[in-house]
Amino acid sequence: MIDSHTHLDLCRAPNAELVAAADAVGVTRMLTVGVDGASCRAALAAAEDFPQVYAAIGRHPNAAKGFDEADLAELRALAAHERCLAIGETGLDFYREGAPRADQERAFAAQIELARETCKPLVIHSRAADEDTLAQLAAEAEGVSVVMHCFSMPERLQECLERGYAISFAGNVTYKSAADLAEAAAAVPEERLLVETDAPYLSPQAVRTLKGTGKSRNQPAFVVHTLAFLAELRGVSASELGATVERNAARVFGWA
Repeated sequence: MIDSHTHLDLCRAPNAELVAAADAVGVTRMLTVGVDGASCRAALAAAEDFPQVYAAIGRHPNAAKGFDEADLAELRALAAHERCLAIGETGLDFYREGAPRADQERAFAAQIELARETCKPLVIHSRAADEDTLAQLAAEAEGVSVVMHCFSMPERLQECLERGYAISFAGNVTYKSAADLAEAAAAVPEERLLVETDAPYLSPQAVRTLKGTGKSRNQPAFVVHTLAFLAELRGVSASELGATVERNAARVFGWA
């Protein structure tokens, strides 16, 4: 079992506790993702400390304000680390006012090129920006391996599949309000499917309802709940789907 996208530095528990809990339920690999300079360095530190952990290095669109050549140089230096296996998360987010659109697009373009330069997959964040995100990818990311993190554009699934993108589902696919996402998850070819937590965000429904609080914070161990939901949805066993996403993640990220 794998968690293709998490943020260990944002979880409340110490990394050792998070990794041990994940290991206890069979999560053998996870990708912890940086969104700015500090979190990228934290991701690399976690990857150095735990053999189960690898890092993605990027600048989140909400952290892209003023993105310039110095920021790109920092990312390039961090991406050279042997435990960095992906670039991102990057993309466009017009839901919040974290950074001007022009800065987001500039940071996105730079990271697309960094992914091409380093031959690492590109991890995409898109919120309230589906059309623009896909347009920029179409224009600039030809030949780059792309992972659609926390997939949220079910009406564009076929387009993403035709472009060869990997499709990763987080805990929100389990919500009753996300029937369109569940339908998309059932339709993704098995070789394109990934599963993630995006911890500490988007706890799966089985965790949200624990003790009736609805407030349990996500962690890598909880990816098993999303996997179980997807397995039932797709009519396979959890162990079978777990093996499938392990193979997919190993292919996409190149981890052993």
